[in-house]
Amino acid sequence: MATTHHHYILFLFLTHTLSTLCFHEAHKKGGFSVKLIHRDSPMSPFHNPTETHFNQLSNAIHRSFNRVNHFYPKTKSSRQKTPQSVITSSQGEYLVKYSIGTPPFDAMGIADTGSDLIWSQCKPCQQCYNQTTPLFDPSKSATYEPVSCYSSMCNSLGQSYCYSDTEPNCEYTVSYGDGSHSQGNLALDTITLGSSTGSSVSFPKIPIGCGLNNAGTFDSKCSGIVGLGGGAVSLISQIGPSIDSKFSYCLVPLFEFNSTSKINFGENAVVEGPGTVSTPIIPGSFDTFYYLKLEGMSVGSKRIEFVDDSTSNEVKGNIIIDSGTTLTILLEKFYTKLEAEVEAHINLERVNSTDQILSLCYKSPPNNAIEVPIITAHFAGADIVLNSLNTFVSVSDDAMCFAFAPVASGSIFGNLAQMNHLVGYDLLRKTVSFKPTDCTKI
Repeated sequence: MATTHHHYILFLFLTHTLSTLCFHEAHKKGGFSVKLIHRDSPMSPFHNPTETHFNQLSNAIHRSFNRVNHFYPKTKSSRQKTPQSVITSSQGEYLVKYSIGTPPFDAMGIADTGSDLIWSQCKPCQQCYNQTTPLFDPSKSATYEPVSCYSSMCNSLGQSYCYSDTEPNCEYTVSYGDGSHSQGNLALDTITLGSSTGSSVSFPKIPIGCGLNNAGTFDSKCSGIVGLGGGAVSLISQIGPSIDSKFSYCLVPLFEFNSTSKINFGENAVVEGPGTVSTPIIPGSFDTFYYLKLEGMSVGSKRIEFVDDSTSNEVKGNIIIDSGTTLTILLEKFYTKLEAEVEAHINLERVNSTDQILSLCYKSPPNNAIEVPIITAHFAGADIVLNSLNTFVSVSDDAMCFAFAPVASGSIFGNLAQMNHLVGYDLLRKTVSFKPTDCTKI
């Protein structure tokens, strides 16, 4: 990791008590919802009108493999010193608008279920990536409170450093798998989310990273990251008491840009009713990630077991559910069996994909009316039925490919497989629930 700071702290502190949180009165009982903007949508600041849908999909496919490397590093040593998150702005898929401070300062961040800290580039930036939108100026916020490295919060981290008695701020470092990083001051400030009902929801004294030294593959129109992972400093953990530790999202089908995906909090996030199935969130190596147990997949009526090479009887998570990965990534041995069974059910002309990444591709029939088998993902206690929307994508005008891919280690349940499902996380019960839903209608 490239860095100019040789001192750092690890973020392991506990969430604030309910008394430190504030919830807009209108939303205390009913919860609230916030728009999620796909990075390729015309509403996104990342939108490039010169790119075709196929260009955008190709970029997303490549990002999927980058995220595998971030979730499952080849060595443990890369995680020993700093919390290594799994996303940079080039890997993120969905954006959320939010505000920092008092008065509220508008920002746009990557909504990431694979990282924790909320951070944004701040003035006076020492070494920052080029950002075309204004930077947050903490001196202009009446509610910005630097966290002292002498405070119990900072001292409880186990490592802290003061550069001088005149600047005794708690320093943070967050590094990413591709060498990107953010470094700066830890502070408390008000975070405000704009509800889809038109009113806003404010949460005071939320830990934020005020980034003064940031570098990597971040987009110039993005100010930073909004961490939605399971770790102690994530937005979800910090506001958990106010939202009953529940959030959900419903991702509209790919390139349905006339509709907006939404992320829901509190009672709005409850997933229930006919068709709802739930599976446990299983503790894993890192609290940030949401590990599930995949038992197998069925192609039509043929079930293929996901065999765990471990001899331990302990129930372990073997796949991470992630809203920021496009493809579903599976271990090579299992993927090979799955692909062979899918191929046996499809009677179309095989073709090569344009980028040679997706291996099972077919010449598109008229109107892309490809008949594919139903694939069922068998999680512990929950069977998720995937149709053609979830399993095949058009990669060119005349080719469609299986939206799954093999890797040597690590598995991810990606966002194509999650589309048109209401996906709810209950962090008190430690479950993820799925309900088939037309996401364009909610």
